[in-house]
Amino acid sequence: MNKKETLLEQIRADIIDNNISPDLAKTAKNLVMGDGNIDTDIVFIGEAPGKNEDETGLPFVGAAGKFLDEMLATAGMQRSDIYITNIVKYRPPNNRDPLPEEKKAFWPFLVRQLNIIRPKIVVTLGRHSMEYFLPEQKISMIHGDPKRISFGDTKIVIVPLYHPAAALYNGGLRATLIEDFMKLPTIIKLLEKEKK
Repeated sequence: MNKKETLLEQIRADIIDNNISPDLAKTAKNLVMGDGNIDTDIVFIGEAPGKNEDETGLPFVGAAGKFLDEMLATAGMQRSDIYITNIVKYRPPNNRDPLPEEKKAFWPFLVRQLNIIRPKIVVTLGRHSMEYFLPEQKISMIHGDPKRISFGDTKIVIVPLYHPAAALYNGGLRATLIEDFMKLPTIIKLLEKEKK
């Protein structure tokens, strides 16, 4: 295990040892930390695991995850290129929205994950993850528009997108999400140019 893996495993242990969100932990089968490339420049953050994620212990493996994989492929990426996680690491009962106190309880652990991975771009999937990085914003107004913010001792670019699950139930959102997703390669290229 390399240093990053060890530090990420420590976060998992700390969540369990500190009994974070005990009501959710009681009803969940698995703690769903994240999956993918821990040396990536791009991290996707959803809101909370669903039924399939809870069963497998992996994020975005249900219908929304399949749609996410399709969009990644369309943008010339695959899962092994990115890291994906959620703010809340346990499944809320009946897939309800995570509560404000649940998001607040897990937020410090997400911050630690990001500080270890140190991505250049954070793609928020849905309003629950977006509002922590871009408070007071409405996803309907800023989806697909990159925003540069200070995060700890670094600057990162936040790209707010609709959640893939929302697009599964709303055909109009599906086209919007695909269009927004297609901007990601350009945003990545622009950031690479800045580095030079």
